[in-house]
Amino acid sequence: MLTAIAIDDEPIALEVVKSLSSKISFIDLAATFTNAFKAIEYLQKEKVDLIFLDIKMPDISGIDLLKSLSNPPMVIFTTAYSEHAVQSFELDAIDYLLKPFSLARFLKACNKANEQFLLRNKTIAPSQEPTAIFIKSGYEMIKVEPETILYAESSGNYMQFVLENRKIASRLTMSETEALLPASDFIRVHRSYIVSKKHIQKMDRKSIWIKQTELPIGAAYISAIEKIAFS
Repeated sequence: MLTAIAIDDEPIALEVVKSLSSKISFIDLAATFTNAFKAIEYLQKEKVDLIFLDIKMPDISGIDLLKSLSNPPMVIFTTAYSEHAVQSFELDAIDYLLKPFSLARFLKACNKANEQFLLRNKTIAPSQEPTAIFIKSGYEMIKVEPETILYAESSGNYMQFVLENRKIASRLTMSETEALLPASDFIRVHRSYIVSKKHIQKMDRKSIWIKQTELPIGAAYISAIEKIAFS
């Protein structure tokens, strides 16, 4: 479990982080602050693993706040501005979220923080991917092992995740789904399909078979698919 706090001078932005954090089982959002200096006092007294930190605040910027900490926790920057991205990563930020951000994008950042936390505490080997992802379906967050996903299909305003024994519909975009699935294990083969590499049975230049299901290959994706076929 990651103990986190959020710092932002806008109460509405804090409510967004609070709402999204409540849907992620390994995040414990212990406190929120609109006053950066109150947050610094809290950090001096309490153990915190992760900060969701706004950059542009009236009294002190998030970047200057981070620099002021002698032993800072992990940080995910949350901001409406993109110009500080490079500087934030120079400060070893876990991620940089541009407002407004989706649950899927927020979850991806949190997964990265959790993986880093587990590595630091030596509970997983460095080469391991996070063992599970969370897919929002309706009002539920469903924990799914990536290796059980056969493919994901775009269907109107939804993505349908086809697993070995069930299907899960989620109101995600294709780009959000690509961000959510481990890039080392999945590949996009068509504007409407992302497939699991381990479940590919065969392919030609027009189709790819996942188990017994034939899916089309888009012309724009042929070269990338051929690379994995012959790697």
